[in-house]
Amino acid sequence: MDRRSKARTGRPVLHEVVHLDDLGHVYRRPPFGEYLRKLWGRRHFIRADARGRVISGSAGTVLGMLWLVLRPILDGAAYYTIFGIILNTQRGIPNFLGYLLIGVFLFRFTSRCLSAGASSLTSGRNLMKAFTFPRAALPVAVVTREAISFIPVLGVMMALILLLPPTEVITWRWALFPVILAMQFAFAFGLALVAARVTVHVPDLNQLISVLTRFWLYSSAVFFARERFESVPWLYEAMGYNPMFLVLDMSRDVLLYGVSPSVHSWVVLTAWTVVTSVGGMIFFWRGEERYGSL
Repeated sequence: MDRRSKARTGRPVLHEVVHLDDLGHVYRRPPFGEYLRKLWGRRHFIRADARGRVISGSAGTVLGMLWLVLRPILDGAAYYTIFGIILNTQRGIPNFLGYLLIGVFLFRFTSRCLSAGASSLTSGRNLMKAFTFPRAALPVAVVTREAISFIPVLGVMMALILLLPPTEVITWRWALFPVILAMQFAFAFGLALVAARVTVHVPDLNQLISVLTRFWLYSSAVFFARERFESVPWLYEAMGYNPMFLVLDMSRDVLLYGVSPSVHSWVVLTAWTVVTSVGGMIFFWRGEERYGSL
């Protein structure tokens, strides 16, 4: 008992002895199940952070959040001018305008998740120093932000497909599109987690991601048909295993052409989705202890 403390407060002060064995490292990696529970416990923070970033991202501009919709539309117009009119890649593609809209809008979502996920830990360095929480909350928050931002963009894309000639008719296969979209979201989520950890170990990869994404853009048939590569058999076959090509191709099938995607497409995209989302979560979790030193 501390006599001076007792004299000041009038009550005895009790001191608890803590053994060193009972202390743990503040950045220790918890078991995977516990880690997921802690991450779920931060869901309100993740949602609030994502919404705040969406609003602040357009602050200081005249048009504000309208840029969420205008930017992909302007990108699509530029690509249509270059590839559709000047280079004439629309030859042989039914409803090239709808084909291009789906390609540009959906690919943009995945590429933004990848680049935002790659910088999520470094941009959240101060937050990590101030609080203890599952570091996966940071890449999850940026993917959630991109998903929230994508909602109005998706609505505009669907409206343009229905309104711009040649107009499309809604069929029962449109009900398959939310499934494809959910698989794309899960894939982008896993990709962001992998990028977040990899760029911590090799920061220079942040500079290469935009270049690699551009190669990926051109190999996903965003502007042209896969059939242009039939003369190069290995490349033609490889595109059938490109996850973003599958997302775009399947979306075009159900929204534009009224046909069901092939079994091969469903199986390969499902495999990519499961491996990337589950594997990405495990891969990120295994590096949890290293993120505290940022």
